[in-house]
Amino acid sequence: MVKGLVPRVRVSALQPLMLAGGLLAAGLVAGPALGADDFERWLNGLKQEALAAGVSEGTVDRALARAQPIPRVVQLDRRQPEFTRTFWRYIEGRVTPERIRRGRQELAANKPLLDLVSRHYGVQPRILVALWALESNFGDNTGGFDAVSALATLAHDNRRGAFFRKELLTLLKTMDEGDIRIDAMSSWAGAMGQPQFMPTTYEGYAVDFDGNGRRDLWNSLADVFGSAANYLKAAGWQPNQTWGREVLLPPGFDHSLAELDVKKPVSEWAALGVRDARGRPLPDPDVEASIILPGGVYGAPAFMIYPNFRTIMAWNRSILYAIAVGHLADRIAGGGPFVTPRPAREEALSTSQVKEIQSLLISNGFEVGEADGVVGPKTRGAIRAYQKSARLPADGFPTVALLENLRLTARN
Repeated sequence: MVKGLVPRVRVSALQPLMLAGGLLAAGLVAGPALGADDFERWLNGLKQEALAAGVSEGTVDRALARAQPIPRVVQLDRRQPEFTRTFWRYIEGRVTPERIRRGRQELAANKPLLDLVSRHYGVQPRILVALWALESNFGDNTGGFDAVSALATLAHDNRRGAFFRKELLTLLKTMDEGDIRIDAMSSWAGAMGQPQFMPTTYEGYAVDFDGNGRRDLWNSLADVFGSAANYLKAAGWQPNQTWGREVLLPPGFDHSLAELDVKKPVSEWAALGVRDARGRPLPDPDVEASIILPGGVYGAPAFMIYPNFRTIMAWNRSILYAIAVGHLADRIAGGGPFVTPRPAREEALSTSQVKEIQSLLISNGFEVGEADGVVGPKTRGAIRAYQKSARLPADGFPTVALLENLRLTARN
């Protein structure tokens, strides 16, 4: 029986959950890898640090006795996708008919619990079910790596050692408190339980919503939903707003306005001719919103996004992830597919093509930073500036057509 929230919540500065995608997006500086032969010596140093932090010797000994370096974890940490994913391929891989069907089933089956969590934290049930679906496929896949070993591997590797060392020490502390089992499993990056919380997120935002004295994100749906909702509330979730909606842009729309940093009341967007996807007037005229084009002018729908969209991005920094959460939530609640048709042809850029775009932009005097194959804010800004100079739709989106245009400019 759900008894309500037990006040075992450690309030700390909000941080993204930092799962595999979020970790890559964080752009942390790489350092030299440590050799495997000094793993034991390194582990002894970590043990002393954990003991000094107040973790009991019994917990430290039992947990670190099982710690082993996992080469596969290092491989996964260093992986670089050869091709960028198109908007439609990303969405179709996550908002699947089976997930929609099961999401509706789980929403109905857990309605009393979800309603209780929603009343307490102000987060709509459909959002919680969508996050649950995307993070662990409704709890079916909570990770296949030993959590201690995965985090020890990444902390010892030293590419992002300081970050993972903190996570590992926090994990040991939480194990010592009895919330997490010594043999807990996780993702390769150390994300745990059905909502895939990193240890510091677990420590700061996991709650004992079922009131049994333990914050259990593996077996208690009350704790799973309560913890996810607690995190979103702390990130600023607005209970009376949705995440966003598909919209229709008018002819001649200034695509340079389609940017997360450009915020206007919905009434101002409406005055510029923006309508909902079916051409109807937009609701909520006083809400501040932005327009985004996640696939560029020709590759995906346009979206108007509200403050809750940014809150989802506190969970995971990917724009495509946030859209997938929102769209899946809408579909679970009975909404339909996107109105904008999928283009007949989709071309995903390879990393080498992105690097070429960056190099050509640099040679034309546009600031992108390093030609590293990663499309970050600087690269998008440079693309947008080039598009304006070439009188192209300034959506800031890299495409094969843009690459060909830049090549032609270089030849001339």
